[in-house]
Amino acid sequence: MRRGILLILTVSLLLPAAAVRAQEKKPAPCSAPEARQLDFWVGDWNLTWKGGTGTNHVRSILGGCVIEENFTEADSAGTGLVGHSYSVYDAVHKIWKQTWVDNQGAYLDFTGGTEGDTMVFSRHAERKGKRFQQRMVFSNITHDALDWSWDRSDDDGKTWKPMWVIHYARAED
Repeated sequence: MRRGILLILTVSLLLPAAAVRAQEKKPAPCSAPEARQLDFWVGDWNLTWKGGTGTNHVRSILGGCVIEENFTEADSAGTGLVGHSYSVYDAVHKIWKQTWVDNQGAYLDFTGGTEGDTMVFSRHAERKGKRFQQRMVFSNITHDALDWSWDRSDDDGKTWKPMWVIHYARAED
């Protein structure tokens, strides 16, 4: 009998606390304003650069938590660069992270975020024993266009040399 009364008292004390916790709303994943900083890139894009053209289909996936990129270089022989990236805002470390893979066997990992009116992702790399830095810079961002630059620094980021500059124009539906 005592056990039954103790059980009833325990349950009656715990249920209201559990009900309050269940009613507390947790923020939706990836709802922080920082997690929306790359949304400008979402859409279908026509790309032009010196000596080439391509397309990029960028979409928000996994409940808005991930930005997925599908890049294709236009090449009549079908041997152009094709690559995919996945970008996510790491709320714990307060930084964007991106992973790129492509049909040339590349795997690149970047971190970054906004710097003024630009979005910058960078990484340290090494090739043939030489260390250097690489970065991607999204600039001149409007709803219908932006510029993207792939840069390299051999002096720890003091100076940067553009290696590939792409102009993005939003594709019409």
